[in-house]
Amino acid sequence: MIARMHSVAFHGIEALPVEVEVDVARGGFSGASLVGLPDAAVKESIERVRSALHNSGFSFPRFKTLVNLAPADLRKEGPLFDLPIALGILLGDRQIQSDLSEHYLILGELALDGRVRPIHGALSAAILAREERRRGLIVPAENAREAAVVEQVEVIPVSTLTEAIGFLAGQLLLDAAKVNLSEIFASASAYDCDFGDVRGQEHVKRALTVAAAGGHNLLLIGPPGSGKTMLAKRLPTILPALTLEESLETTRIHSVAGELKQASALLATRPVRAPHHSASMPALVGGGAVPKAGEVSLAHHGVLFLDEFPEFSRAALEALRQPLEDGEVTIARAQHTVKYPASLMLVAAMNPCPCGYFGDPRRRCNCNPLLIERYLGRISGPLVDRIDIHVEVPAVPLSELRGARDGTPSEVMRERVTQARQRQRRRFSDQPTMTNARMNGKLLRKHCRLDESGESVLRQALSELGLSARAHDKVLRVARTIADLEGLDDIHAENVMEAIQYRRLDRAV
Repeated sequence: MIARMHSVAFHGIEALPVEVEVDVARGGFSGASLVGLPDAAVKESIERVRSALHNSGFSFPRFKTLVNLAPADLRKEGPLFDLPIALGILLGDRQIQSDLSEHYLILGELALDGRVRPIHGALSAAILAREERRRGLIVPAENAREAAVVEQVEVIPVSTLTEAIGFLAGQLLLDAAKVNLSEIFASASAYDCDFGDVRGQEHVKRALTVAAAGGHNLLLIGPPGSGKTMLAKRLPTILPALTLEESLETTRIHSVAGELKQASALLATRPVRAPHHSASMPALVGGGAVPKAGEVSLAHHGVLFLDEFPEFSRAALEALRQPLEDGEVTIARAQHTVKYPASLMLVAAMNPCPCGYFGDPRRRCNCNPLLIERYLGRISGPLVDRIDIHVEVPAVPLSELRGARDGTPSEVMRERVTQARQRQRRRFSDQPTMTNARMNGKLLRKHCRLDESGESVLRQALSELGLSARAHDKVLRVARTIADLEGLDDIHAENVMEAIQYRRLDRAV
C-alpha cells in the first residue's frame, strides 16, 4: 500500500513542498530504500525510524519498503523527514489509519527512543502551510511557538512519535500552540546597554544618530581604547523598532540557519552580528557546497559590526560590495542559484595605522607614512565608496571622563531617529525604498534639492577633494538625512558641510 505524507525542503529561506511517498510491499524480500536526492542525514533516517518505531511499540515492515521524496530533482537535507517517514511507514503498513495526513505538513527529527527533536525552519514551513491553504502543521514541541507566529495555521506540537501517531489516528486531542505577538514584542524590546552610559564623544554620537536615521553604513577610525566597540554595540538601541513584517523575515533567516533560540518565537529586536576578523568569505557573505546564509544575511534588518576592519581577508571584504549595494546576496552554484536578503547597516571599526596610535596625543606612533598608506590601502576604494560615513574616534582624556555628565539616553536619540525615518517613509510612500541610504539616482535627483549656498559648497568639495561620483552621491544622501533630522525640506549649506566631514578616508587619500 502506498501512503503519502507532506513535508518541506528549503531553498534559501523559502520552504518548498515535498511529498513523502511510502510503498510497503505485501511480500517478497525484506529491506528499505530511500530515494529522491537525499543527503547523508536523510539517508540515515531509515535506521532512526526503525529504532524509534520499535521503542514506541510498533514494528518496522518485514517486506520491501520504498520511501520516495518528491520532487526528485530537489535536494533534501537534514533530519526533519524522520517523523513524516515514520508516520508514512505505519500508514503504508496499515498499522494505523488516518484521513488527516493530507491536511498537515509534518516535520521532526526522531530520537532512537521515539522522542521528537527540534528542527530548523519551522517558521518558513508554517508560511508555506498557509500559502497552500492547509489546515496546519505538526512540529516538534520546541518549534511550536516559532511556527504559531503565523496566523490562520493550526500548529500541533508533539513531543514523541506516540503523540504524533495518536493525533493523526484521531485517538488523541492536542491543543494547537498559541502565542501573543504584542507580549513577545514588549518583552523582547529591552536592551542591556544605553547611550546614557557613554560620556564624551558627542561628535561620534552625532554621526551614529545620522547613520541610524538614514540607514547609512559607518566606519569608525580611532586608537585602541577610544570606545569604538562600545559605541557600535549601542547603535541598535537608537534604531526604530522592528515592524512585524521585518521581524518575520529576520526570524525566517535565523530559523533556517539554526540560529534561533528555542525559547524565542520571534526576533523582536534588531540583530547584531560581530564576526571575528578571521572569518572566511563564505562565513561572511554565505556559501558552501550547499549554500547557507552568512553573517550579512543574519544581520538583515540589523547591524553587522566588523571590528579590525582591515584585518579581514581581501576576498571577504570585496565580497561585501554586492550586498551593500543591492541589499541581497546571490550565491550561484552549477545546479541552482540562491538569494538571501541582506538589507543591513554595516558598522566597521579600525585603527588609523598598524600600531594604532597615529594622531593619538597620549602615545607615539611608530609607523612611517608608507606603512600607514599600505594599511589604509587594504580597504579598496570601491568598498570605501560604499560606506557613507567615516568618523574619527579620538581617545577621551581621563579628566573628561571623570568630569563629564551622563550622556543622552538612547530613548531620546531613538525618538529623533524615528521622526527622521517617518519623514523618509512619507517621502518614499510609493517606492520600495525605505531610507535615504537606499535612494537610487532618480530619487536622488528628485529629493535632494540644495539651496544656492549648498550647491556652491558641494562643487568646491568635489574640486578640492576629488570625490568619486559614488562618493558625491553618498554626500547628498547623508546631507538629506541631516536635513531630515533638522526637519528641513531643502538641504542647506551646513548640512552639506557636515556630510562632507564624514568622508574622512577620501581626505586621507
